[in-house]
Amino acid sequence: MGTAEVITPTLTSDQAIEQTRHWLETAVIGLGFCPFAGPVHARGLVRFVVSAAQSETELESDFVDELIRLRSTPSHVLETTLLIHPWVLTHFADFNEFLEVTDHLLEVHGFVGEFQVASFHPDYQFAVVPPDDITHFTNRSPFPTLHLLRESSVTKAVATVPDPDAIVADNQATLRRMGRAGWNALGIGSCPMESAPDSIRPQSPLPSASSPL
Repeated sequence: MGTAEVITPTLTSDQAIEQTRHWLETAVIGLGFCPFAGPVHARGLVRFVVSAAQSETELESDFVDELIRLRSTPSHVLETTLLIHPWVLTHFADFNEFLEVTDHLLEVHGFVGEFQVASFHPDYQFAVVPPDDITHFTNRSPFPTLHLLRESSVTKAVATVPDPDAIVADNQATLRRMGRAGWNALGIGSCPMESAPDSIRPQSPLPSASSPL
């Protein structure tokens, strides 16, 4: 779990959701990576959906469909969506470049200012951080995942935290205290970048370590 190696033809949507839910509950919520995620998940307001897309075009369609679903559903019924896409953008370089496409789709379909996207990937890598640094794990998920968020909800949640900027530093400190052994004990997966060949390491500009979850 936790690397692209688990993405096999026999993987089912239920298995992908189960592994993603485990990651959310164990790492994102359990380790406090996102202090806002726990209450939303506890109320059953997180939608887990697996895209069957095997091309970027198919994923674009699913991405827009999920945004439309969020817009048409009250927040007390559905707050946020995790769009899991195990069969496309498995290389982080491609995934990283696709984030520009999501920004474009938000603009074209009139979602700017209403929704924003957080990104997670098995090989996630921040800029100006050594490839083998454990702090990449704040954004490493079992499968490539786009997290669709209501911007108004993010604004309200951040306003409840005395020092939002401290979240990133606290998460990095947590991972360094745990070390690789501690992370592996969570059953999410070990660092995929350690064995990844240079050909799949990202060449495009990388996200900043200050990127929000």
